[in-house]
Amino acid sequence: MNIAIGSDHAGFLYKENAKRYFAITQQYSCMDVGTDSEKSTDYPDYALRVAGALLSRKADLGILICGTGIGMSIAANRFRGIRAAACESAAAAQLARQHNDANILCIGERLIPWEKALEIIRIFLETPFDGGERHCRRLNKLDSFSI
Repeated sequence: MNIAIGSDHAGFLYKENAKRYFAITQQYSCMDVGTDSEKSTDYPDYALRVAGALLSRKADLGILICGTGIGMSIAANRFRGIRAAACESAAAAQLARQHNDANILCIGERLIPWEKALEIIRIFLETPFDGGERHCRRLNKLDSFSI
C-alpha cells in the first residue's frame, strides 16, 4: 500500500517519525510530499499535494500532520473524492475508516503524544472500510453535493 504523507512546520517532527516507522516496518511505501523543515510554511500546500496524490492514484491513503489536524482536514476536504478525518483517538480513526471510508488521516502534533499518534496511524492504515448499503449511500451523497 502506498501512503502519501505531508506536514507543515508544526507537524514536521511527527512526519519524520512516521517515515522512520514505515522504513523500519516495511509494511507501507511512503511518499513524502513535504515540508522539509520546521521553517514556517502554509498547510494548504501540503494538503493539496497529498490529496493530489490520492486523486491521481499515486497513493492509496494519505496522512497529513499539522499543529491540530484541523487546518489540514479543512484544506484536504475541499477536493471531491477526499474524505479527510482529523482524529485524536484510535477509536475515531477506526470509525473514520469503517464508516466513512476516510482516505486521509489528519493528526495534530501539538495535541497528542507521539506514541498515541503512532497508534492512531496504525489503526487508520489497518482498518478496512465496512462497505454496506447504508455507508455507501451516505458517501455517495457527499460527492453529489452542489449549491
